[in-house]
Amino acid sequence: MKRMHVAVNCSDLEASLKFYRLFFNAEPTKVKDNYAKFELDSPALHFSLNVRPFEKKGVLNHLGFQVDNTEDVLAMGERLREADLLTIDEMGTTCCYAVQDKVWVYDPDGNAWEIFYTKADSEFESAGEQRDISLCCTPPSGPVSIEFGSWKK
Repeated sequence: MKRMHVAVNCSDLEASLKFYRLFFNAEPTKVKDNYAKFELDSPALHFSLNVRPFEKKGVLNHLGFQVDNTEDVLAMGERLREADLLTIDEMGTTCCYAVQDKVWVYDPDGNAWEIFYTKADSEFESAGEQRDISLCCTPPSGPVSIEFGSWKK
């Protein structure tokens, strides 16, 4: 196999191209009025955007890339933040029977992408209650507010 292929529908090709150029840190290999394609070598991915009407409710949960370590997660998160793409960090979370460090980002049509590193296996599916699978592999619904105390020692 040469590359994995993923095709997603989008409602605004220009907005999606702006996002995916920044997200993949690459230029598309083909752009038409209603279509664009990225052919990436690392990771080996053939990713296409198709301008089509669609319901924003479907069977797709999320997409993602597994990386080699937490440092790679942090570096990707920093690159995405520098590109002004809002990221949500989840470090040390339990999801899909694994302890993971990850960051999440959304494309203009609401498709969630995670960049993750699996640190260890887990006996539990999610970080919530043992039977609460709604938390597993689902990005937070929005930014989480964190308050810092004084920086003075």
